[in-house]
Amino acid sequence: MSDSLSRWLEGERSTRDRSDHTITAYQGDLLAFLAFIGQYRGTPALPSNLHDLTQTDMRAFAASERGRGLGARSLARRLSAVRSFIRWLSDREGFEASKILNTRGPRYTRTLPRPLAPDQAQDVLDMAATGHETPWVAARDLAVLTLLYGCGLRISEALALDGRDWPIGESLLVRGKGGRERQVPVLPVARQAVGDYLRLSPWQPSAEEALFRGVRGARLSPGQVAGVMRLARERLGLPPSATPHAMRHSFATHLLAAGGDLRTIQELLGHASLSTTQVYTGVDDAHLLAVYRAAHPRA
Repeated sequence: MSDSLSRWLEGERSTRDRSDHTITAYQGDLLAFLAFIGQYRGTPALPSNLHDLTQTDMRAFAASERGRGLGARSLARRLSAVRSFIRWLSDREGFEASKILNTRGPRYTRTLPRPLAPDQAQDVLDMAATGHETPWVAARDLAVLTLLYGCGLRISEALALDGRDWPIGESLLVRGKGGRERQVPVLPVARQAVGDYLRLSPWQPSAEEALFRGVRGARLSPGQVAGVMRLARERLGLPPSATPHAMRHSFATHLLAAGGDLRTIQELLGHASLSTTQVYTGVDDAHLLAVYRAAHPRA
């Protein structure tokens, strides 16, 4: 079973271009399932004895996971990974898996992103510019957050930039989830922010070294950027949803509100599916409804 699982995961990585994070999640999903089935049925889960799995087994697994506190969305992903593995295994072992594959995951409501208002996003950038007593650190924090809000980068994408990515031109080649590459336009204010940081920084990276550094020279971590946003929440009275990722949400939502089309925003964000980008239409609709209710005399 270990060999089968390893081969399936390698296939997901190489042929479907899954990210390392996704592969790790899938591995955890399958290990949880196989451990449960072994205990539930009283016999180790092997490729040769999974042919008689039923929907009852799948429902028992789902109930067990919900009982352990797993949310509906995480459970839906876990069941999807199990079905994908069983489909792959049935092709190689030659058994019928339709009963398992027809098992539906739980329904869940996709939560809407919670962006900042334009003035709140600007307040965060202004605070980052003066939020640290060491000038180069403040300039670094401003540069990173400007890339998140001004270019829609994920925090992992911004922190993965190396010395070879500087100087930044009118666009930046970004490697996102699943190894997908995209060209992202870079505003002059973002180029200037990164340039100001590098001019002040004691660390001048070579092509292979991290562009954004911590105070000891190591690559800047997402936790350190989260700390900057935590300080911004405290000083500006922002909600708990004001995280580094909220700056990316704000980028997409403000573009949409200004008339940007979904397909362009999808490309800028690096979403594999347009349905992922469409969630921002719900944010915009919710904002319009809130404005309507606040302003309409009969609301």
